[in-house]
Amino acid sequence: MKNTHERITLAWEKSASGSLLTAAVLAAALFLLAPSHLQSEDIDRCQRRVQHAEHELHEAIEHHGRNSRQANHERGELHAARERCWRERHRWWDEHEHRWHTERDWDEHDHDRD
Repeated sequence: MKNTHERITLAWEKSASGSLLTAAVLAAALFLLAPSHLQSEDIDRCQRRVQHAEHELHEAIEHHGRNSRQANHERGELHAARERCWRERHRWWDEHEHRWHTERDWDEHDHDRD
């Protein structure tokens, strides 16, 4: 009887430790994968903010003129969007070149030229 009891106890312990190991592996995988997904969403959001600010600036220039109050406001919005990307990700989206820059080298007056 003792032998059977020991076998049942041993089988249960192996089963429990296997379940715990499986749970630990799944938790670790979620922990490691979630930040990269969140980072990807942050980068996408950053890119969309810059794209939107670029679009709004182009619209303001087209409708109100290059040196209008509206265009100047949208330049400030574009600057803020680029700064936020830079502060959060140390990169910024260039809508004209359709690429990320890893240097803080944007031209504040890139929309002032023909």
